[in-house]
Amino acid sequence: MVTLNGVVALKVQVRVCHREGCPLRLKAIRAEEEGLWVLPEHEFGLDVIALIGALRYQEQRSVPSIHAALRARDVPISERSVTNLLDRYDELLALRLSDCLRLKAVTQKLGRVVLSMSALRPEVGNQVLWVARECLSSEVLGAWSLPEHREEELVPRFQEMSRSLDVPVVGVVSDGQGPVVRAVTEALPGVPHQLRQSHERFDAARPLPETEPVSVKVLAVPACEPHAVPSPPAGREAFATLCAAALLGRELLPELFQFGAAYAPLAL
Repeated sequence: MVTLNGVVALKVQVRVCHREGCPLRLKAIRAEEEGLWVLPEHEFGLDVIALIGALRYQEQRSVPSIHAALRARDVPISERSVTNLLDRYDELLALRLSDCLRLKAVTQKLGRVVLSMSALRPEVGNQVLWVARECLSSEVLGAWSLPEHREEELVPRFQEMSRSLDVPVVGVVSDGQGPVVRAVTEALPGVPHQLRQSHERFDAARPLPETEPVSVKVLAVPACEPHAVPSPPAGREAFATLCAAALLGRELLPELFQFGAAYAPLAL
């Protein structure tokens, strides 16, 4: 996948349910976080699409000028791909939540909605591209380009989306931006909101620029009297390994099952 920060290799695990009677039987289910990076069947990230839209409609640049700006950032993209992504940007903003028939056709078969919200803030202008995607079907439900000072408009848009659906929203996945958290809290009270942990891991793994100063603050720790430290309960080290594996996004390995690890059923 091509992003503004370079080419990223995403390994997406696709699962298929074979249980009889399941509404998702034999349907490929992709990772929820995939839609926070890239649109289905696209090789360019959402950040590239957002920047192309901002350069076109906020700075009134032509396609050759946009292509030159991206190439100056070492983004491997052709002029034709810029045109295609600009068309995709227009298609995203042309999606109307008032198209109830389209929304019902996407969500009614599954009986529930797991919503994924992405916020793309380009480096130019003050517009933020918000993309709402349904995780179970990988369909884009809506997209809005809003100025930063109008981010509170997400609340009525979330409410309109919820009213347009015949099925309940059972969960939301996002990067945890403040406007999304407030919109989910007000428009979808009681709906679980999962923050995307890989976003922080991706930023933590990225090296610091050489021009960015690193400040270290040394705090004086007062001396304290030694005291007895209680020994950890038996088996805590084993479960610490399990917790570390979960935080790193690893699958439950066979050796972890001997410590009591198990897959918990999701109550959606």
